[in-house]
Amino acid sequence: MKKYLLYFSLFLIFGFSCTQVSKIINPIHPGKFADPTIVMQNDTFYIFATIDPWGADKLAVLVTTDFKNWQQKKINWPTSATCLSPTSGRDKVWAPCVIKAPSGSFFMYVTVHNEVWVGTSQHPLGPWKNARPDNTPIINGNLFPNYHMIDAECFIDTDGIAYLYWGSGLNWENGHCFAAKLNTDMISFDGDVKDITPPNYFEAPYMFKRNNRYYLMYSQGKCIDSSYKVRYSIGNTPFGPFTEGLNSPILSTTNDSTTFGPGHHTVININSRDYIIYHRIADNNQTLLRELCMDSLNFDTQGNIMKVNHEGVELFSK
Repeated sequence: MKKYLLYFSLFLIFGFSCTQVSKIINPIHPGKFADPTIVMQNDTFYIFATIDPWGADKLAVLVTTDFKNWQQKKINWPTSATCLSPTSGRDKVWAPCVIKAPSGSFFMYVTVHNEVWVGTSQHPLGPWKNARPDNTPIINGNLFPNYHMIDAECFIDTDGIAYLYWGSGLNWENGHCFAAKLNTDMISFDGDVKDITPPNYFEAPYMFKRNNRYYLMYSQGKCIDSSYKVRYSIGNTPFGPFTEGLNSPILSTTNDSTTFGPGHHTVININSRDYIIYHRIADNNQTLLRELCMDSLNFDTQGNIMKVNHEGVELFSK
């Protein structure tokens, strides 16, 4: 009997430990970052993010192969000093989107001084440079003066055509989402800018396509408090029109406030599974120190996004 009790005790100790280390625990990194975007190159993941509080003169770049072990890297662009125009605002470097174009080059759409700039590189770690020969932003801060020209996100459709989505509101109100088709150069628009604002939108759009339907995800609320959350709508074209999806919002402050003010997310598919990477507020006292989290993104049989369950993510095997 003592032998069995010993075996049972060892199982509780070592079995429980193995269960614990088999999952990725939130936050996924100890640093204070926000607005993540992610790109994969040669089995390595690169997360680009805003440095808190309220941005910095550059971006954070976090590198991992397993979401448990990290290296923090530096890139040469963008910076507050290299991204200036006559229409620049006062704020710093925010909210990157990094994507690999059909040409094989990487493009970054990033908010600097309240307008959107586009850079290019042959590798996620650079060297990066402004992709536009005249060193101008792709979206000037005064394009639509009644709205905030921030939070650009690029989506490449299955036919290879790329689209850019962006926009927020002023004074935490009246957020609008704008979209435009990109030319093959990825740095200029093919046609007019459209207002495609879906229901309950404020900022941080993210587009993906699943079973020939277009899912536009976005944040609603104030990024400084518990009202921040992730919603989604569905349309039949990249420009909509969009109808808000079942279960929306799918990510919001939990009852115990462990997850507080989650939003401004990205989505990645790894080993045929979808994951949502987002930030949440770490301190709850409006100093805006946020941390990065990762959870599974699941769908029901009708293609509706299910509410995020906060159960953690299993470690990825190579």
